Amino acid sequence: MSLDILTLGEALVEVMRPEVGQPLDQPGPFEGPFPSGAPFIFAVQAARLGAKVAAVGTVGDDAFGRAVWAQLAADGLDLRGLRVLPEYATGVAFIAYNHDGSREFVFHARHAASGQIAPIQLEAALFDGLKCLHLMGSTLSLSADMLDVGRLALHQAQHHGAKVSFDPNLRAQLMPLEHARAAFEPFIMAADVLMPTQEELHLLTGQPDDERAVAALTRLNPNQIIVVTQGAQGAKVYHHGRWEHVPAFSVEEVDPTGAGDCFDAGFLVRWLAGDALADAVRFANACGALAVTRRGPMSGAFHLEHVQSFIQQFTSHP
Repeated sequence: MSLDILTLGEALVEVMRPEVGQPLDQPGPFEGPFPSGAPFIFAVQAARLGAKVAAVGTVGDDAFGRAVWAQLAADGLDLRGLRVLPEYATGVAFIAYNHDGSREFVFHARHAASGQIAPIQLEAALFDGLKCLHLMGSTLSLSADMLDVGRLALHQAQHHGAKVSFDPNLRAQLMPLEHARAAFEPFIMAADVLMPTQEELHLLTGQPDDERAVAALTRLNPNQIIVVTQGAQGAKVYHHGRWEHVPAFSVEEVDPTGAGDCFDAGFLVRWLAGDALADAVRFANACGALAVTRRGPMSGAFHLEHVQSFIQQFTSHP
């Protein structure tokens, strides 16, 4: 069975502070574990929207690893690329929420099972008939070995004629900006779809505004679709010299974790289905908005019928 979407990266669990203003450097309560990892939040959202999805990653032979595996199996992901490493613990991300809306992270990923993806996991059968490979900068930033695996996946996807999507997902805790610019360049150049935040667009190109940033990118890849997320302002998409802005949906935020990953999944599922770019962005905005309404990284990844109903409510009662 050929896949619609293949992704790879850090499979982990998330453990979070339940209330705002509880820093990680002081004793206090936690909630979790919640199955997580940006590529896996993305994969679960895409699967719940009806896509055939596989995610390549590694977990430990422990309770956290079993929690991740059970969640992915329940959502119907193709698990051929997921393996268990008994000698490593499953990765963990600890998260606290600050009063200014920012978040504090402590990652145990690089030296955990999540950072140990091997080239052998990229089975040729995963790429046979594949429609789109989606990669994230957070994965490429984990280690030199993970960057090499990402390069191999990119090569395999191109060899098999698949589309390529890239979300820079910059993580200063994992890789400094200057290193990220160099490391990400082949992926940015190869991407049929590039999905940065507005800040990432400027940081990666070194340009002060969207127009010059996009000009720098499209000199290298004139056919590239660039989807720029803008948080509460929505998102805009650039293709062949034209910008389209799509407003966000207004919701009450509970937990922002995973919103960008759900946005990516929503856009790619609808783009691969043939939707117009602005329609795919509107659908993605809905997925991102819904993602922040639930606590837990995958709890806000809704199924297709729920997303369609949500959009219809706003269409009928703006």
